[in-house]
Amino acid sequence: MQGAGNDFVVLNAITQDFSQFTRAHWRRLAHRQWGVGADQILLVAKPVGDADFRYRIFNADGGEVEQCGNGSRCFARYVRDQGLTDKDALRVEVMGGIINLSYGPNGQVTVDMGAPIFALDAIPLLVAQASSSQQQGEETLYGVSLGNVTRWVSVLSMGNPHAVQVVDDLTDAAQAPVLREGPLLQAHPAFPNQVNVGYMQVMDRQHIAIRVFERGVGETLSCGTGACAAAVTGIRRGLLNSPVRVSTYGGDLMIAWEPGQSVWMTGPAQTVFTGEIDMDVLM
Repeated sequence: MQGAGNDFVVLNAITQDFSQFTRAHWRRLAHRQWGVGADQILLVAKPVGDADFRYRIFNADGGEVEQCGNGSRCFARYVRDQGLTDKDALRVEVMGGIINLSYGPNGQVTVDMGAPIFALDAIPLLVAQASSSQQQGEETLYGVSLGNVTRWVSVLSMGNPHAVQVVDDLTDAAQAPVLREGPLLQAHPAFPNQVNVGYMQVMDRQHIAIRVFERGVGETLSCGTGACAAAVTGIRRGLLNSPVRVSTYGGDLMIAWEPGQSVWMTGPAQTVFTGEIDMDVLM
């Protein structure tokens, strides 16, 4: 499946047992030459509590992560298309908590992503590893040193950690060194659990473009939580007004947020193909 170009292998763990799968299995399945190929693997599972479903998320490197915005929309489309539910709205367990999903017209899905988290110990960010800080609007920017340069980032969690910086031109490799500096920021000591690295260009007060170097994946065509994080920090910095259209390489997402409230994300979700794979042969 794909949501705005962010692609996923979606597996039914309600009728199949994946308890013996290891990180190597997920990594192999996600490999674009040796497996099916995906940014992330999504498992559709029975809930532990009183939610409708539970879903687990594994990055292309095999590591399990807390949240995935584009994946949540694909999850919602999958359970509806597979006849696992006929509800118009769902409560779904993820590692980061509970998310709420609802179906809209033309294959669109709206996700209540929950309120953004700014507490540094919950993101987490080790302030001692940041060189300095400065204020812009309601947002505190932290300076992260990369050799002889300092990058000023907004830091927050959308169920997973994000560091977002504003650039003038996303197409300029000098201003937006996504592939060169993204890996360095992702693994910087300031972020003990690593971080998703976002680059945001403000087009107007209700439109931005972003690129995201995702933790455990690399740069992707789209990142739902990255779009949410960018819109939130842009609003807090006084650069944007809600709702915000977020343009990614894979398409547009709509993000709505008011301070103190949940972030709402709306976007597409589509099945690309279905099939079977013999993991014993694959491994």
